[in-house]
Amino acid sequence: MNMDQLKRQAAARALEEVRDGMQLGLGTGSTAKHFVELLGERVAAGLKVIGVPTSEQTRADAERCGVPLTTLDEVDHLDITVDGADEIDPALNLIKGGGGALLREKIVAAASDRMIVIADDTKWVPTLGKFPLPVEVIPFGLGATRRAIEKAFAECGVSGQMAVRKGKDGHVFVTDGGHWIIDAQLGRIEDPASLAKALSAIPGVVEHGLFIGLASSAVLAGAEGIRVIERRKPKGD
Repeated sequence: MNMDQLKRQAAARALEEVRDGMQLGLGTGSTAKHFVELLGERVAAGLKVIGVPTSEQTRADAERCGVPLTTLDEVDHLDITVDGADEIDPALNLIKGGGGALLREKIVAAASDRMIVIADDTKWVPTLGKFPLPVEVIPFGLGATRRAIEKAFAECGVSGQMAVRKGKDGHVFVTDGGHWIIDAQLGRIEDPASLAKALSAIPGVVEHGLFIGLASSAVLAGAEGIRVIERRKPKGD
């Protein structure tokens, strides 16, 4: 079974959680695209749902598949967001943003009662950081923002090369929100929650790819089948 088939398996398992009348967050990326396509088949068969896309690409995919769409201005909450991830650790902290949609993905996930992460099992890691951490930034004052990011990394005990992301055309990649992305090769992030907090405090940082405490479950597809991991709630939560 190839990687694409595994991704589709994970998407199909997440679709089992969808019920008639739900308001859904629709993620971005290759695995989330499978979910949108499978959801479109269910809608064509009579399922009544409405979705909020996390990118212009997902919007186009959902429209092509016949999934009705809305916005977070029109609905007061989402029942479930289904999205992929670039890395998932055992606490269900994530690195996301490889596709460049991290800002909208985080807004939608935070507006949802549940976030189900779908992935092939190569995305499951003991410690986050091998995948480059995306940091979405305002182009204005980029030098000052980079220095502040470097300082935040040092204070959190991480370091690594930083590069402004380029598109396939060789020009600077621009997000749907008109921002740039700095990718940081950090290797290991021992305390992702502290790093997330430090990055969020930098004025030039719009958002970062550390998703802490947002995922409620992960659906991982591998050669041995499907694994579903639920996030353990802290005591007193």
